[in-house]
This record gives sequence, structure tokens and C-alpha cells, in this order.
Amino acid sequence: MPSLRIYFDNILEGASPKVERRALTHVERLALVRRHGDFSLAYSTAVQHKLSYFGDADGYIAFGTKMKHHFALGDPVAAPAQRPDYIRRFVESADGPWFVQIGEQTAQVLAGLGYKINRLGIDTRLPLPDHDFSGKRNETVRYSERWLLKKGFSFEEDKRTINLDEISRLSQNWRGDRIVKRWEMGFLNRPFYDQLGSDMRRFVLHGPDGDLVALLDFDPMFAGGKVIGYTTAFKRKHIDASPHAEIALTKFAVDRFREEGISVVTLGLSPLVDVGPSGFAESEFWRNTFQRAYDSPWVNRRRFNLQGQAAFKRRFHGAEEPVYIAFREGTYIEMLGLLRLVKAI
Repeated sequence: MPSLRIYFDNILEGASPKVERRALTHVERLALVRRHGDFSLAYSTAVQHKLSYFGDADGYIAFGTKMKHHFALGDPVAAPAQRPDYIRRFVESADGPWFVQIGEQTAQVLAGLGYKINRLGIDTRLPLPDHDFSGKRNETVRYSERWLLKKGFSFEEDKRTINLDEISRLSQNWRGDRIVKRWEMGFLNRPFYDQLGSDMRRFVLHGPDGDLVALLDFDPMFAGGKVIGYTTAFKRKHIDASPHAEIALTKFAVDRFREEGISVVTLGLSPLVDVGPSGFAESEFWRNTFQRAYDSPWVNRRRFNLQGQAAFKRRFHGAEEPVYIAFREGTYIEMLGLLRLVKAI
């Protein structure tokens, strides 16, 4: 029997503004991503379950619905020149939906439509080949790699040869050390799968005894049908793994991408980092609330380690690009719907 929460969710979602959903197949979505998926979340919008799609055969906006409100995920997957039109049409159809984890160009379009634009955090970008791990500031990254190699650890790209049961055991072990163990976050993240999706890449670290110690999965980014970059999608490591494991494995993967001529690697969203004034009309209330949440010991200990995630990504000294959240009203109920959609509460 469905829970009472699900029952009321269905009632509220039935009362949400009626949006014409495009029944794009998985193959059609991936084809559009390969043409226009040049931002960090593009691939995830195509493969994440339980998303809806607004658009047509030439592009789409992915969105989720919770508590009577619609929430667009990322930028439109469409030709850059056509993205403003998709945004305007979706705003009209969905009656003022929120836009979550968007870039500056989408934010500018929405600002022109009367939206408030707040900073949601940063995405760390490593432009290749210019970014490398030389110099004094990257000494700790290089040391992590040297330390592991000296101890007999080994790095490699997994060409789908590792037993999936071994990957599953590592993921379960990793989950046992999480702040929230019963579920994984959604919407901004999608559930981890042992099997890689199409065009994804996986890099692994083995211990001296050959056991799988850590893995790092990347989603592709595309332009014009070609892979131009990768973004960190999932990471798993044994709860007893050295702190060097994740740092060195990231370096190993980025070095491989540089050798292949890949132009960019992004490390993904660091939520609520540097949420100062956005440069647009914004909500001062939510800006202050985001800052308090980032600084809160309770939030970092009991809900999500915001500060730890930001500190890890800053070890790589990439370019920090602002990521935005946009809304017209920004009510408590709307924010509650978003928090439930991402499974933060």
C-alpha cells in the first residue's frame, strides 16, 4: 500500500500546471546530448530515471515535479542559439518553473523574464591541456600518487573487465560510511549503477593485494557529435582507503584525458560555495540561508558535508564557475518541494 506521503504527492502533482511532455526515447535523448550536451549535467538529464521532458525533436528541457511545482534540471539540451526559445516556451507552459544548476547564459535569459537569480554554488573546471599538476601548488596531488605507487597500489581504466559483483560490494561498503545511509540524493545526482552507461568512462585503484579500493566514473560532454570533455559522475572508495586514494585517482584520470586531447574536465557542483551576490536581481533571504547552511556544523555533520566536498575539489586548483538557481517567487513551499525532489530531506 503506498505511503501517505506518496498519496498526497500524487494529488499535488496532479494539480501542477499542465505541461506537454515529450515522449523522447532513451536513444533520442542521447542523440540530442551528443549534438548539444556541452555542459556538466547534460548526460545526466538524458539517462536519469523519473525525469520528464519538454521540447521537440531538436532539443529538450529536462524537469522534475514535486509538491505541485516543476523544476528544470540544468540548461536546455539544444543548439545554443535555440536555448532562449526553449526556456521562454517552458516558462510559459509550466507557469513559472524553477531552474536548478544552470549556467550564466540561461540565467541571463531568465533574468530578462523577471526571474530572481541566486548563486547555487560552483562547478570546478579543468581546461586542458593548459591545466596540469606541475608546480608547488599541486605538490600534494602529486604526492598522493607517488605515495600509493610506492605502497604497491595500481591505477587503470576499467575496460568493463572488473567483476560487477566486486563493484557492487565496493559501493555498498562506501554507503556504510555516508552521513545518510538509507538513500542516495536524486535529481542533481542520479543513482549509481554497477554497469557503465554508453560513452561513460571508469577509472579504478587496486590495492597491493589486487582488491578494488576505489573507482571514479565520468559522464561525457559533447559538441557536434564529438566528445569534448568529461565530468565527474560517481566516486566510490572503501571506507578504510587512504585519503590519498580519491585525490590520486582523479589525477590519473585527468592525465589520461589530457593525453587523449580532451579539452575539459569538470568536477561537478560544489553546493552552496561562494553564494555571494549573483549580479542579477536575487533573493537576499535565500542567499543568506544558503550561506548559513554552508557554515552550519549540523548540516555538514548530519545532512551533507558541503565544506568537505568543496575542500576536496579545490585541491585541483581549477577555474571555479558560478552555478545558479532561478525562480520567480522562491516560496518556502517551493523550496521544500525542491529539497524533497533532491532527497535532501
